[in-house]
Amino acid sequence: MKINSAEFVISNTDIEKCPKERIAEYAFIGRSNVGKSSLINMLTNRKSLAKTSGRPGKTQLINHFKINDNWFLVDLPGYGYARVSKKDRSIFAKFIYDYLEKRENLVCTFVLIDSRHEPQKIDMMFMEWLGNKGIPFVIIFTKMDKLSSSQLNKNLTKYKAEMLKTWEEAPQSFMSSAESGLGKLEILNFIGKTNEAVKGKL
Repeated sequence: MKINSAEFVISNTDIEKCPKERIAEYAFIGRSNVGKSSLINMLTNRKSLAKTSGRPGKTQLINHFKINDNWFLVDLPGYGYARVSKKDRSIFAKFIYDYLEKRENLVCTFVLIDSRHEPQKIDMMFMEWLGNKGIPFVIIFTKMDKLSSSQLNKNLTKYKAEMLKTWEEAPQSFMSSAESGLGKLEILNFIGKTNEAVKGKL
């Protein structure tokens, strides 16, 4: 699948204010500073569709982007860090979980994992929560260009072993690099096939 158009639609913290169109949505989420905005910009061929920042916790709203006029890409706030008060963090978390649990046309959540690190407890807990709620997700390992192949294989092997402690089989995953474009074709093809599979069902 090729992305021909990508336009910002709305930002909010209230699921009731999300777009009313019954078209497929794909949410992108991960720990803060995982490279989410850079990946979104790489996938859509836009330099600044999603705002990038060196400071963790930049995205603090549910951001809807309409792609090819027939599906939504949703940029969600990162978890695990936010330069806000403890009270604000609990509100911040609530609207993310409300969206993931209640948004009926959310067909898949992309959980972004920084490939440079060993398995992180917060990532494991979040994916376990998605599994318990029956929310479909796949993993995207980011920043693949930052590691040697031996270190990369080591980290990915550890991730798979950690996942298999909880899961019968490891979730589907993609490798990506916003710098080199690695994974772009595979991720967009996955979305294209999923769009076809859910057509007329939303």
